[in-house]
Amino acid sequence: MPSKMRNTSALVLNLSAEGEGYWLFDCGEATQHQILHTSLKPRKISKIFITHMHGDHIFGLPGLISSRSFLGGDEPLDIYGPPDLGAWLETTLRMTKTHLNYALRIHEIEDGVILDNENFRVIAKGVQHVIPCHGFRIEQKPLPGKLLIDKVVAAGVPKGPLLKRLKNGEDVTLEGGRTIFSRDVTGPAQEGFTVAVLGDTSYCPQAVELAEHADIVIHEATFDMDTGNLAKEYGHSTIGDAARVAKEAGARTLIANHISARFMPSDIKRLKAQGQAIFSNLHIAEDFSRFEWKDEKFLCL
Repeated sequence: MPSKMRNTSALVLNLSAEGEGYWLFDCGEATQHQILHTSLKPRKISKIFITHMHGDHIFGLPGLISSRSFLGGDEPLDIYGPPDLGAWLETTLRMTKTHLNYALRIHEIEDGVILDNENFRVIAKGVQHVIPCHGFRIEQKPLPGKLLIDKVVAAGVPKGPLLKRLKNGEDVTLEGGRTIFSRDVTGPAQEGFTVAVLGDTSYCPQAVELAEHADIVIHEATFDMDTGNLAKEYGHSTIGDAARVAKEAGARTLIANHISARFMPSDIKRLKAQGQAIFSNLHIAEDFSRFEWKDEKFLCL
């Protein structure tokens, strides 16, 4: 449930620098109200991924996609989610006579690769909850190698657009007909980053698989270590379960979210300490928290 300190589930992955816009994961009640307190524009959201059909993860969706249209969004919106999601959304929009100015493309997800484009691959895998629920693994594809300036200069390539083409893996031909091969003036391809977003789940092997060697794992931590019996009963995780997943997966960073409304701000320090006893590089997300992965460095903004 929402509390005065925490709203229901929604997180945004900012991939605008990679040319992919903003990807939203889950859309609990009042998500669009929360967005009003940020610089994010709903029309900039290009993809939405829904982990499961519980209300605290979907009740904000009809309002958000309606407002996206009212605010001038005209680019298609791709929504990935469980089989029942499309019928629920279409019924809601039809019965409220909501008109969208853009194409709404709904993709029913199953285990496996659900998106594969030039820049990213997204893998879905079912995790362990009281209803069907998926986690997601977002893998950035390898990036072009760095341009080796000394070699470029030695090869006689002039400054300008030819440098960008070489960096992007293209071979270029200079005046006079001499060809410069990209492989000769660039370093090896660089690995992209990997983010795992775990939906509501108890500890399970599937979560570890999705998080394997990820740069960032975002994992629910509904309960503390003293209420593990409730976590199992309701298909959720403790802060210790989340930390265990990150540790076993060999992940670099863990962000714990989906904290129960039973915990007050004064409890967060204790929760964090419990998790860090298992996995030290752990952060607990607050509403409006921003985290940045840049140049293989993780920053809490």
